Amino acid sequence: MHETGPDPVDLLIRKQREFFHTTATHSYDYRLNELQKLKKAILAFEDRIHAALKKDLGKSAFESYASEVGFTLYELTNTIKHLKKWMKPKRVRTPLLNQPGSSRIYYTPLGVNLIISPFNYPFTLTFTPLIAAIAAGNTAVIKTSEDTPHTSGVIEGMIHESFDPEYIAYIPGGIPETTRLLQQKFDHIFFTGSTRVGSIVMKAAAKHLTPVTLELGAKSPCIVHADANLEIAVNRIVFGKFLNAGQSCVAPDFVLVHQSVKQAFLEKTKQRIADWYGDDASLSPDFGRIVNEPHVDRLIKLIDQDKVIIGGQVDRAARYISPTVMADVTPDDKVMGEEIFGPILPVLEYSSFDEALDTIARLPEHPLACYVFSEDKTVQDELIAKIQFGGGCINHCAVHLVNPHLPFGGIGESGIGSYHGFNGFERFSHRKSVLKSATWVDPPLAYPPYKGKLKLLRKLLK
Repeated sequence: MHETGPDPVDLLIRKQREFFHTTATHSYDYRLNELQKLKKAILAFEDRIHAALKKDLGKSAFESYASEVGFTLYELTNTIKHLKKWMKPKRVRTPLLNQPGSSRIYYTPLGVNLIISPFNYPFTLTFTPLIAAIAAGNTAVIKTSEDTPHTSGVIEGMIHESFDPEYIAYIPGGIPETTRLLQQKFDHIFFTGSTRVGSIVMKAAAKHLTPVTLELGAKSPCIVHADANLEIAVNRIVFGKFLNAGQSCVAPDFVLVHQSVKQAFLEKTKQRIADWYGDDASLSPDFGRIVNEPHVDRLIKLIDQDKVIIGGQVDRAARYISPTVMADVTPDDKVMGEEIFGPILPVLEYSSFDEALDTIARLPEHPLACYVFSEDKTVQDELIAKIQFGGGCINHCAVHLVNPHLPFGGIGESGIGSYHGFNGFERFSHRKSVLKSATWVDPPLAYPPYKGKLKLLRKLLK
């Protein structure tokens, strides 16, 4: 920041606001052109993106494409395909009281947006909300995580090469820069990260009455019932848990396994980890790394070596923690006291489904995601009806967020608002309600004198 002269952040936001007020971003052609420009940039930068993700998080090319580049392109292609339809005003019914007339909902852009993205999926969690912001006709300021410097550098280069800063701007830096941004007045703040920081963002936004979208976390449970297909359950839980070395907000944080299948589940899980990552996962090209050493230190404190049945190895300098499974865990264990966000899988036992539901209901925060493996529709329906959670899967893990037709977001402490596909477009839009009344007639019901009109009014308001 400059000690003298105009504050560059304040100046940038004023320029974005001035540009937004020209209404240049509002047209379908402009939005489409910018989305197509973004797609070309992603393809042009793809090799650099993969290389950066490898350096920051140890992601393989397959994983970085599947969960970052490919996922973002999929969202972008879907948005381009449906944008014209999404932008059309939606006609809704008009009651007799408002006749003659017609009613429509117009999707209008919010204005200048701040998008703050996290370290765990630094590419897709920057560009997926940006796609929605562009599609809805907004301008945006981007702030990525300082914990992934290589990926942030690539993103900065992409933004600078592809967009004018008065339209889409990138702000480098760490906590001081984020703090400075949060002091500004935006029309909407979209934040992805921890619940703790989410509360800071919301508090800052409240000073300006700025609406927020908060994509947060919390402990996401997974239930393996007695009738579950164990082979498939193990495959999908191991996949969902150890993708990105467990640094996924929708990873199964812990598993509740019915006592009748617990031992079989543990043996199959140990075998699957060995099959997929080898006897030494540090040598596997498919297993990632923890983002930095402080996070490694935090995770080490959650591992109870007395309960580890596989894994538990740590190389702090290499930012490596092996895929780790802990058995005979109880709700009072330290690993159950916070969201893990790493490759540690606690396994708890239950005897009845009500007991499993009660364990989840006692969590201090509503989960972002929840999963159940069972062939019993009653069990599936009970979980959905009785547990508050953002979203989830039946007989799978994490993949619900791939579907652009499903709104993705949390509830309570795990988030405010949802996005992806049309839901993202809607999140970055104002739903403007407009009633258009005819002038060829002017019904006198609403005008004084009211004598003799009450009976008719009662009928119209039934």
